[in-house]
Amino acid sequence: MHERGDQELQELWERYKATGDERAREGLILHYSPLVKFVAGRVGAGLPKNVDQSDLISFGTFGLIDAVDKFEPERGFKFETYAVNRIKGAILDELRALDWVPRSVRSRAREIQRTMAELEHRLQRTPSEDEVADQMEVSTDTLRDHLGEIATLGFVALDELLNPSERDSGAMGEVIADPEAIDPSGSFEKEETRYMLADSINRLPDRERLVLTLYYYEGLTLAEIGGVLNVTESRICQIHTKAVMSLRNRFIEPAYK
Repeated sequence: MHERGDQELQELWERYKATGDERAREGLILHYSPLVKFVAGRVGAGLPKNVDQSDLISFGTFGLIDAVDKFEPERGFKFETYAVNRIKGAILDELRALDWVPRSVRSRAREIQRTMAELEHRLQRTPSEDEVADQMEVSTDTLRDHLGEIATLGFVALDELLNPSERDSGAMGEVIADPEAIDPSGSFEKEETRYMLADSINRLPDRERLVLTLYYYEGLTLAEIGGVLNVTESRICQIHTKAVMSLRNRFIEPAYK
């Protein structure tokens, strides 16, 4: 981020929040602007090549501006955590509005989600890829190809399980790192969701749990995780997608019911 001392940054926040000073606002946006590039890079990693990175940065900048305008420094929470969720939400909102995802991919995602829910209910555990493929009567390689396609939706992320309608509900890293972390809003329902999500993550197969931990808590990219596990980035993308779809079935009413 653009270098500013802690004291100077605090003065910018105080001046902007007290007086609405536009120069202070611009200074804050400039200082935190690298967050937009960081988030756009992570969201864009699994998207098709026809999605322009500069567009994602543009979408995310609106999220950063919104975060600066709405952040309340006196509450004592870290701005970066708050801003990352706002930036990501702004990018995903624009991608949804563009409706660029093929219907076939959406349909396939629903089919896999429904199959996983059925197997989870029957087996009382997270089904393996082989089990899901058998149930769908396709090969495991075909299922993995489908998971890779679904990953390009860009919406398969854990953050939204905490509260899809609120981007300041907390970062996934905090949930995985500290299941007892208290949500800033103090809402019992959100806190309970965090407990449930952390517990569900801990019950995932080892490799899926490791991928989620490295991605959301350690902040590694999919490519870096691939290097750690000695598999390709696309394979990590598939594992991540399956893990999140499994967790979603525990928080959203199964489609087959």
